[in-house]
Amino acid sequence: MIVKNILVLYYTQTGQLEEILDSIISPLASSSDVKIHKCFLEPNPPFPFPWSSEEFFQAFPESVLEIPQGINIPNLDLSIDYDLVILGFQVWYLSPSIPVYSLFASEYAEKIFRNRPVVTVVGARNMWVMAQKVVNEKLEKAGATKVGAISLCDKAPNLLSVISVIRWMMKGDKGPYKDFIPTAGVKEEDIRNASVYGEFMKESLLNNSFKELQPKIYKNKGIFIDHRIFMMEKNARRIFKIWASKIIKKGSYGDKSRSRVLKVFKVYLLAVIYLVSPIASLVFYLTYPFRLRAIHKLENEFRQFL
Repeated sequence: MIVKNILVLYYTQTGQLEEILDSIISPLASSSDVKIHKCFLEPNPPFPFPWSSEEFFQAFPESVLEIPQGINIPNLDLSIDYDLVILGFQVWYLSPSIPVYSLFASEYAEKIFRNRPVVTVVGARNMWVMAQKVVNEKLEKAGATKVGAISLCDKAPNLLSVISVIRWMMKGDKGPYKDFIPTAGVKEEDIRNASVYGEFMKESLLNNSFKELQPKIYKNKGIFIDHRIFMMEKNARRIFKIWASKIIKKGSYGDKSRSRVLKVFKVYLLAVIYLVSPIASLVFYLTYPFRLRAIHKLENEFRQFL
């Protein structure tokens, strides 16, 4: 019997992404035909959880500008010829997290990804598409064959989920809070149901063909796109790059000399979220008929592959 080897790489602070991955790979892990190799990406130095406000915003410029740091991958065995790589990543400031950037910038990247099929898994609040596109570019550069993408998101109303995720990130409290702030993160039901994507991967592996994997993932709600949010996300990422370029000139990660401008950015960010985004949503709905072509194009990218 030929055993299929699957490498699962991930970085998570809260543990939610690992829960998602464990659900997805559960049908694979229970199969005698498959062996799972899980490897946690260890950033050096590590990032805290919960964050303080200062620590959270200190990570902004490096996240947006793709500035890597040291990375360790304990238990990674590069002598194994993996049949599939699953990469789980978080989104920081509309970008892949710094540990994931660091993986792609490391000596490990090509050794892991070259000529191997890769499925990406993202657990996010609601803005993840631009980060996914960056990861796709990095995978292509590393020589990977992209065969699937899964996104599980917090489906609570945008302005309420901002409050719940901030409490979670900075207090370690998922909620719910009082009577109107929902529990932060991806719903437990969505995490449990994610095991179906593992079934699809198992079929693809045993049939030696990933051609139908992404269409099946898409058909079974493995991709969550809020087009209204995506339009805001595209504009926000462009603006984030301008801010990040200015802030990085004040000093490197953790440098107190950039604390003042980061505080200004914090005020700006909250103002945009609570004052500008409702207006942007209204504009989106008013102009929706004129955006149908772009919306259909985006959906087709995800239906087949990004």
